[in-house]
Amino acid sequence: MAIAQSTEEENCSDDAPPQVDETLNGECKELLLTLPRARGWRTPHIFLFQGFWCQPKEIQAIISFQRHYVPRDSDAILSTLPKAGTTWLKALTFAVVNRGRYAHHYHDHEHQHPLLVSNPHDLVPFFEYKAYAGSDGAPDLSGLPDPRLFGTHMPYHVLEAPTAGRCKIVYICRNPFDMFVSQWMYLNKVKPEWLPEVPLDEAFEMFRSGAVGFGPFWSHVLGYWKASRERPDRVLFMKYEEMKEDIVSHLKRLASFLGYPFTAEEEEGGVVEGLAELCSFEKMKELEVNKSGRSIMDFENKNLFRKAEVGDWVNYLSPAMEQQLSKVLEEKLGGSGLEFKISPGLPVGQ
Repeated sequence: MAIAQSTEEENCSDDAPPQVDETLNGECKELLLTLPRARGWRTPHIFLFQGFWCQPKEIQAIISFQRHYVPRDSDAILSTLPKAGTTWLKALTFAVVNRGRYAHHYHDHEHQHPLLVSNPHDLVPFFEYKAYAGSDGAPDLSGLPDPRLFGTHMPYHVLEAPTAGRCKIVYICRNPFDMFVSQWMYLNKVKPEWLPEVPLDEAFEMFRSGAVGFGPFWSHVLGYWKASRERPDRVLFMKYEEMKEDIVSHLKRLASFLGYPFTAEEEEGGVVEGLAELCSFEKMKELEVNKSGRSIMDFENKNLFRKAEVGDWVNYLSPAMEQQLSKVLEEKLGGSGLEFKISPGLPVGQ
């Protein structure tokens, strides 16, 4: 039973005790009382858990995942921060590993390709929003056929022990300027009606401080960046902006990493370009299944597709905001070798 709206509204203050969600199990409720908390965008509070910020239901699901997930060598985990290309990555990966099964279904109206009739989040379930989202213990995932594909927003250090170095991990990062704007616009659309919108300047300060969902940003990206350099056979690190510039070569890279390389015949026959088109933003946005329905919890699919542009942040952030965030990134990412293209031709980081 959900708590009363008036109670949740009172709990929006950072000084109020954390909200009590009756859908949480007792262990999670007790844990929340011990964790640092901050104002959330979509929930009254987010909590600092295992070194990153997340929501109560996410904490409960992550604990279940860490205890019960049994990895297979053939599993692939697709990780991103929210609004960093998650839906696109899921579509591309599903298309690559299943291309033999659905090779002739792109234009076959009787047997349509699953990506034409299903949202990518239904085909590649999130650990924290679907597979382990219940409060009743461990789900049985053993019946899922290989290769099993899963999505997550969890940081690398949270995945490391449960995966035991076995399955492949694919990570996409997006420049934090565009990602922040996309997160802010999306979360203001999907938040509960009783929760007030977070103004842009307040949301920016929360993002810059690191106290946002699955943040801090720099910790999340650096965890996967370092892992990809130490274990390139296990962790593939890709950049959203580079994929937008040359999706064909990146699709080949993804396929080879996952163990499903394209043959010479496939490349000559335009299979790579065909899969890229099937999974393109323009194609997915116009599909009926992505204009309606709810594939992630109770969020409408139509809100998953906005612009997918590089550099759109300039229409929202002031020059002062750009300077402030650039300074944080230079401090946090300095010496790592990681940089982002924040607009066509302008990198930040290193």
